[in-house]
Amino acid sequence: MFIQTESTPNPATLKFLPGQTVLDLGTADFPSAEAAAKSPLAQRIFAAGGVAGVFFGTDFVTVTKADDVAWDHIKPAILGAIMEHYQSGAPVMIGEGTGGGHREHTGEDGDIVRQIKELLDTRVRPAVAQDGGDITFHGFDRGVVYLHMQGACAGCPSSTLTLKMGIENLLRHYIPEVLEVRPVAA
Repeated sequence: MFIQTESTPNPATLKFLPGQTVLDLGTADFPSAEAAAKSPLAQRIFAAGGVAGVFFGTDFVTVTKADDVAWDHIKPAILGAIMEHYQSGAPVMIGEGTGGGHREHTGEDGDIVRQIKELLDTRVRPAVAQDGGDITFHGFDRGVVYLHMQGACAGCPSSTLTLKMGIENLLRHYIPEVLEVRPVAA
């Protein structure tokens, strides 16, 4: 098994491509070792040490390192953990637990929210997945779109620029009711 790695715009995060399906559908975010209880793969990666977060896409694993460790020290252990997992035949997730979807929204602005979600799914999410992350809809209130950033996007130095200059401009261009875009924590 050959696992490729790619850098991301976030220097604390690397994207690992195992050459196999990671999740059939959606994404899964593990911001801590405790959150990884439903995933044998995420548990193995956290056990490698120096890992601050793990994120799964359909064909990639994004790992965020702790601030006080260097990639040179933990990357071999992470590669080993991913390889061991796939060789073991264990499932990536136990039970249900893949999410990565948008938060539901009800109200009189449902048509606007539907347009926002469609633009996010067709224009934004594929681009940020290339960088090892995901962005999902969290809410819409009085012209402000609230988005949740995961994987490499969470904590990325360029995430504010991505939100303001990229996503906000895109949404404002197609949906005049959108005035601003803001990030939210989980």
